[in-house]
Amino acid sequence: MSKWIKISAAALATGVTAAVAASVAVYHNLTHISDSEKEKGHHKAVSENTATDNVWYLKQPIQEWRQTTPDGLTLRASYIPAAEESQRAVILAHGINHAREQMIPLARLFHDHGYNVLMPDARAQGESDGHRIGFGWPDRKDYLRWINKVVSELGPNVKIVLMGFSMGAATVLATAGEHLPQNVKAVVADSGFASIYQMAKTTLRRDYHLPANPIVPIADWLARFRTGSRLSQERVDDQLKHAMVPILIIHGEADQVVPVKHAKALYDAIAGPKEAYIVPNAQHIQAYAHDPKRYQQVLTDFLEQYL
Repeated sequence: MSKWIKISAAALATGVTAAVAASVAVYHNLTHISDSEKEKGHHKAVSENTATDNVWYLKQPIQEWRQTTPDGLTLRASYIPAAEESQRAVILAHGINHAREQMIPLARLFHDHGYNVLMPDARAQGESDGHRIGFGWPDRKDYLRWINKVVSELGPNVKIVLMGFSMGAATVLATAGEHLPQNVKAVVADSGFASIYQMAKTTLRRDYHLPANPIVPIADWLARFRTGSRLSQERVDDQLKHAMVPILIIHGEADQVVPVKHAKALYDAIAGPKEAYIVPNAQHIQAYAHDPKRYQQVLTDFLEQYL
């Protein structure tokens, strides 16, 4: 009997060791990014735009804005002043493994409507410092500082819109749950997710073809050891229970990256004024490309209520 107990114990220990090792590897792959990968994300962001949009961007009088975070990172952003004096501003947030240039089409759209435009590179993305991706959670504090910088530069009467894609959508939604200055008038989230923990499970199954349990729960505790915060506690939908700023949720019904069920969870969690634009047959962050005129009309109609 003791022999079989020893064999079983050894097998269990081997299984636990393998699960922990897999969890460490997955956590590292999900959150860590190298300088070369950041550069690839920058090129990817540029390549996904039309040549016309990229040329428009390069012709703008771009200013580089910076901020230093409490944990010592220098974050960088492009600021494009409105063509004529304006008290409207938009702060854009790009998706994971991209850079600020991903938001050029939206920057152009807002600029054409008289907005000042700020396009940050998220921490650990583009030209901003860092090698650990925050999935929008620590980024919400970064965006509070970007908001304060816009108010400082443009004055106390500036009216601010926050808008993001994918991880950037999660960023602006998480920011919405913080104590915001009255200058923030609206938030727009395209293809955002409700739970970082659930997204880790989805990504593990889809990209790594591995079972979510027990790898993600172990990675959850590993995150607490590494960053002081568990993935399961970083819930965007919980943030929205405190959000009173008007929010527009945009999502493609055919999204295979962030399933549309996240849009429903986010919408249901919002405490304040809210609208949703769910686009049939649209994939991840493809609602704009699917029907640009309709997208622009929904966006304009929503924002004109509050600005």
